[in-house]
Amino acid sequence: MIAASSTPLLGEQICFALYSASRSLTSRYRELLAPLGVTYPQYLVLLVLWENGTSTVSELGRRLALDSGTLSPLLRRLENAGLLSRSRRTDDERSVDVALTVAGSELRQLAAGIPQQVCASTGLDIVELQTLQAQIAVLAERVRASTLPAVT
Repeated sequence: MIAASSTPLLGEQICFALYSASRSLTSRYRELLAPLGVTYPQYLVLLVLWENGTSTVSELGRRLALDSGTLSPLLRRLENAGLLSRSRRTDDERSVDVALTVAGSELRQLAAGIPQQVCASTGLDIVELQTLQAQIAVLAERVRASTLPAVT
């Protein structure tokens, strides 16, 4: 006879529920973004720039929780596509500003309906989605702020 494990089943794991939901949503975004010629990570960069205008690479990295090894190729592809430009700051050459081009700004209009389409695909109303988003943000912050107990 096999002893019962204290490890929860896959379906009982919060990490799997979040992972599965994330993959489903990312897949939906991929479908909607394909006609625009951008990937989901590129869309996230564009969202920050549409919201804030010019940003430094380090600010983008902080905002998107991406390291420079991941962010730099994303920015290079967006720049090659003519959607943004990068330039060294004159006051601090270690810092690089990222700005939308006219084409990058115009893409915002084409992408305007994407959030509503994704929200509609969830079957949740706006209040439910806002509540869920707030709960996930709190969860993420608590996990980031927590420390692991010492292994004995």
